[in-house]
Amino acid sequence: MRRRSRAGGERAKSQGHKAALKRRSAPKAKRSHGVSIAGQEAVVARLTHERDEALLRETANSEILRLISKSPGDLESVFRTILEHATSICNANFGTLFRFDGENLYPVAQFNTPTALLKAQTRRGPFKPRPGTAMEHVLRTKQVSHSADKAAEPVPGFFAEHGGARTQVIVPMLKDDALIGVIVIYRQEVRPFTDKQIELLQNFASQAVIAIENARLLNELRQSLEQQTATANVLRVISSSPAELEPVFSALLENATRICEAKFGTLFRLEGDDLHLAAQFGTPPELVEFQKRRGPFQPTPGHVLERALRTKQVSHSADITAEASPPATLGGARSLVGVPMLKDDVLIGAIAIYRQEVRPFTDRQIELLQNFASQAVIAIENTRTTGEYD
Repeated sequence: MRRRSRAGGERAKSQGHKAALKRRSAPKAKRSHGVSIAGQEAVVARLTHERDEALLRETANSEILRLISKSPGDLESVFRTILEHATSICNANFGTLFRFDGENLYPVAQFNTPTALLKAQTRRGPFKPRPGTAMEHVLRTKQVSHSADKAAEPVPGFFAEHGGARTQVIVPMLKDDALIGVIVIYRQEVRPFTDKQIELLQNFASQAVIAIENARLLNELRQSLEQQTATANVLRVISSSPAELEPVFSALLENATRICEAKFGTLFRLEGDDLHLAAQFGTPPELVEFQKRRGPFQPTPGHVLERALRTKQVSHSADITAEASPPATLGGARSLVGVPMLKDDVLIGAIAIYRQEVRPFTDRQIELLQNFASQAVIAIENTRTTGEYD
């Protein structure tokens, strides 16, 4: 009987021990349950943040694409909008978008840029990055440059000095592997950008390139239409007034000056060795008076117009200030292009158009001016032929 009682006691102790184990394990299960809830909350917070970021990106992309389609020629607004979204979504303090002309960088859009930096950029103007700088590295490699702390580098750089930039990322803008600009965003504290933020900035750079290409195509289309309209106008005047050169020359010179974005222009006939004024458009009054008093003349050797007559080739000068010629001293002319008028390689005149600022004419504009010179020759030939049959 005692043995059975002892066995029963052992069983009771065992059952009591198991119950105690269950009681001790209960709090552990509760703590485990608490960790699970915290983990779920963290996941929800992360997913919410990612959702909000995605919505911001989609909203920004939609706005930029809408702006590009609505105002394809308004690059300034597109650039400013791109930069604002890029800077804000990437949690940067300020940013700048630069265009690249193959040699120099030009700031064309700013967002939240410190006043001191804006003033410094204005003073500096277009610039060529110094060798060894992050900007020069991007231009040379066409790759992203990411600097965690500009202030800690041997040469902090322009933006750290004037804008307090610390963390910086530069993304190239590429068109068919040709670099046409860069977007730079900055933080004023040391906090590197994430891979996702850099990828987003690259997407904004691609949108800037799309905007530039759209504007270029639209500009080419507009120029083509303007040229066709101008050519049609001149040909209409030629056909309606085959015996009159004055209205033809006037229409021709007006269209040539306007489409080539010049300030004023002159058309000369060559008789013997002398140039005779045949038409003017937009010429400053003081220069007009001088030309009337001067009468027929021979261009000064070495000047743009003289070179065009002597070589029978286009002569182009970015700045004629040093020539001290009447168009420069009396008309404020700076950039000039002179195009000879040739009939069977015989020189019969010249067209000269002028800008009052230093802004060289493009190859396309010079080609267009050569076309107008050919139309002037056609008009002269038509007049001669009409006179023969009168």
